[in-house]
Amino acid sequence: MAAPASPSLLQRAQDFVSEHRRAVLIATAAAVVAAGGVAYYASTSRQPTRRRDVEKGEKKDRKKSKKKSSPKPSKGPIIEERTPKAEEAELEVEKLTAEEIASKSEKERTDIANTFKQKGNDAYRNSKLSQAVDYYTKAIQISPNPEPTFYSNRAACYVSMSPPQHDKVIADCNEALRLDKFYIKALNRRGVAFEGLAQYQNALSDFTSATIFDKFQNQSTAAAVERVLKKLSTEKAAEIIKSRESRLPSYTFISAYFAAFRERPLPTLPENPSQGDQTLILALEALQAADYAHALSFVNEAFVQNLSTTQGEAEALNLRGTFKFLMGDVDGAKADLEESIKLAPGFTQSLVKIASVHMEQGDPQKAFQCFEDAIKSNPNDADIYYHRGQVLFIMNEYDDAAENYTKSSELDDTFVFSHIQLAVAQYKAGKIANSMATFRRTIKSFPNRSEPHNYYGELLLDQGRFEDAIEKFDKAIELEKSKAPPHPPNVLSLVNKGLATYQWKQDISAAEKCCDEALKIDPECEAAVATLAQLNLQQSRIEKAVEMFERQVDLARSEPELVNALTYQYASKSQLEFLQKYPEMAEQLSQIARAMA
Repeated sequence: MAAPASPSLLQRAQDFVSEHRRAVLIATAAAVVAAGGVAYYASTSRQPTRRRDVEKGEKKDRKKSKKKSSPKPSKGPIIEERTPKAEEAELEVEKLTAEEIASKSEKERTDIANTFKQKGNDAYRNSKLSQAVDYYTKAIQISPNPEPTFYSNRAACYVSMSPPQHDKVIADCNEALRLDKFYIKALNRRGVAFEGLAQYQNALSDFTSATIFDKFQNQSTAAAVERVLKKLSTEKAAEIIKSRESRLPSYTFISAYFAAFRERPLPTLPENPSQGDQTLILALEALQAADYAHALSFVNEAFVQNLSTTQGEAEALNLRGTFKFLMGDVDGAKADLEESIKLAPGFTQSLVKIASVHMEQGDPQKAFQCFEDAIKSNPNDADIYYHRGQVLFIMNEYDDAAENYTKSSELDDTFVFSHIQLAVAQYKAGKIANSMATFRRTIKSFPNRSEPHNYYGELLLDQGRFEDAIEKFDKAIELEKSKAPPHPPNVLSLVNKGLATYQWKQDISAAEKCCDEALKIDPECEAAVATLAQLNLQQSRIEKAVEMFERQVDLARSEPELVNALTYQYASKSQLEFLQKYPEMAEQLSQIARAMA
């Protein structure tokens, strides 16, 4: 597990806009259109909308609807009230022949078409869907200028059939939208049909447009956007995971993970070492030098060249399993770490690392059993208690986590992360004064380490103490830049400073500068990329935001991270498509956005 286990910077970067009720899914549009402070943002917590709920909502709309002279965007009520006179006219229409209809004037044919529409509405209301389709078809054929409502109403019948006739729904909604591109019901119905055909990107486009036109007030449509986004992102993530090659994540991510384990002396070579034994030492030396690519290459070579001792093989499996875990190959990591433990049952680091694997797989019970086994083997290993504290922290058991961090510090007072994480756990448990005192003591005890300043700054930022937080981040940046080669600076404090600057002064330019600097040092820093994406959304630079989200997708390590990144990417793309499809709305939204800036 990366150290320390305070809320991940990447997650905070992704959640920042949502937490402040700023739009993420449909960023600028939501922020400027939403009335009364209501904005739509990323969430998958709502339940999927059932079709009958949509129809129920339409009936509610019909009760409220009144004729308007300018119906844009039109909602196209499906049922209108009939008068006794209209009923008499319907009976006469049924008797008309095709020749008689053809001889009528344009106005008369329009009236006849509307009569058939009314009959279709009655049939639809009584669940006589095939009959309703026939009436709407006659209305379309007879009318000199068919209304978009005729097509949308017929599409409603096709949607409600069992099974739904999605292709016909799409064809009718295409016609309705050709006549009225603002027709919300047609957008929603076509979206349902696209979803039914698993054409999720098309469905997302339609539901997004409908959501914006409805000013984010229609919960059914909002839920449809979320539902389709989840399907689309999950499907695409699975495809990407299957096809892409494994690779190392960013330097920032890897270094944070390895920093969570105390340094151990290199293993002693046997009297007559094999080539594999010597290559393993090269791998561990590269790891100490933070040369992760060579460490991975050397450990893989060591297996090919053969390792002469059981302990050496256990060490190599531990290291290879760790890299597999970091690259998202959880099953491969588990296999290597289990084999390492079989060869060396008392190898506590392998036991601790496989506990992380069990947590990744959602099995905390097995994780805790691994910690118990490690303690039986070596009760004085400070790493065990630190990582057990991490698991407890993730489970929100902050007091128990603090006990484990304290135990870790008692066993090895030189391990900085036990002190930092104790302070964070105290803070999360509501013991603010204790937390701040722990941080101050840690800074005094480790004057040359950047991490206490950085994470102390995070807690100050959480309290809204922006100036104090930035002071801590600046100190952390200074200490990181003073590091001696070959270790490059850790850039998280730079990203943190960017977030703090934006939250404090809304200074987007300064925030972007911090993230750009971070990416110059570590081009694959996920947190910097995610933050830049959100900052671009705030400035309505949707194309640039999409570009950054695509980059975030490329950097995602695990399938859940990939799904999350794809959700942002597709949501932003759908907004961009909306702005391109409705340029008149784009200009209107831009004007409102500038007025609210």
